[in-house]
Amino acid sequence: MSLVSRPVIFFPLAFVVRIALIGYGEWQGAHMLVKYTDVDYHVFTDAARFTLDGQSPYTRATYRYTPLLAFILFPNIWLHISFGKILFSLLDILVGYFIYRLLRTKCNARDSMIFTATWLFNPLSINVSTRGNAESILSFLVLISLYLLHHGQIFWAAVMYGLSVHFKIYPITYALALYLHLGPKCPMNKWTQLPRAVWQCLFPNRNQLVFTLVSASTCLTLTGVMYLQYGWVFLFETYLYHFVRTDPRHNFSVYFYQLYLTSADPSGFLVGLLSFLPQLAALALVSFYFTPLDLHTTLTLITVLFVTFNKVCTVQYFIWYLCLLPLVLPHLRRLGWRAGLALFALWQGAQVLWLRQGDPPLVSPGGDFLFPPRP
Repeated sequence: MSLVSRPVIFFPLAFVVRIALIGYGEWQGAHMLVKYTDVDYHVFTDAARFTLDGQSPYTRATYRYTPLLAFILFPNIWLHISFGKILFSLLDILVGYFIYRLLRTKCNARDSMIFTATWLFNPLSINVSTRGNAESILSFLVLISLYLLHHGQIFWAAVMYGLSVHFKIYPITYALALYLHLGPKCPMNKWTQLPRAVWQCLFPNRNQLVFTLVSASTCLTLTGVMYLQYGWVFLFETYLYHFVRTDPRHNFSVYFYQLYLTSADPSGFLVGLLSFLPQLAALALVSFYFTPLDLHTTLTLITVLFVTFNKVCTVQYFIWYLCLLPLVLPHLRRLGWRAGLALFALWQGAQVLWLRQGDPPLVSPGGDFLFPPRP
């Protein structure tokens, strides 16, 4: 076995890189004006502290997550403030493990490890987890769901999927594709047969019923328990807030400028609601057309479309599809590694240019580089 084919080398190395960056982040936070740690990490920690004190995690302003996250981060208070970052980094590695195991069903050990390395050593995935953002929890839940599904563990895959939807609502966009995957293969390439094919795909079989009922029960039970404990504030902050949210700063969304111009106008709320229509249409079309061909490709396309057309989009959202991207790389070999690197460089370069001009806090704290300036 060649060096490139050995997970025993790459997985520990990826974890060491993350631990080193966590250590560097502690040093930067103590000695530099610009902090390495994400502000959300302090929000998580404060919410955990409030919960341990017998209060609601939503006592902490801007905490908009399930209380489960605050529970998970109790050791931030008990043990060390960096516990959460280490946990998120470890989950990054577990995500890589499930990526590797799924890839081994498609290609040899060498190629599987190379494709997995695009996650393990991706600058974005490393940066997001070591700065203390919790997206690796969602990536882990999604990947373990796919792994269990691949191995025929329908019940446990549904439990993990239901937990992921409770944790953050965006995986619900996968529901139709997962449902169709468990049913008969009904290619949608003949428009004249479309109504019959759609009916055949939607009429439930045993696996579809089990997955639907178990995942829905898991999500609704957890949500119900949290509602009984924390009330309306839990529902609004965790889920409903995201339907009315607008974010005209440090935003990669295609709706960004329109939302910026209408942020003080009632029409801005309407624009935000209408932005869901292209998402819903694209998700339905992709789910029906691509699921019979390849589930992983379908979920990757769904996530890219959802993130691209979401009214709010920040760097963390890219993690949602970067954890799935390695699973479709075997289908993209014909591009060649040069073309792949060029496309990645263009994507990263566009982000750098946007952050340079479009994120005022990075350029001049309190400044405004948008035109026309907000009155």
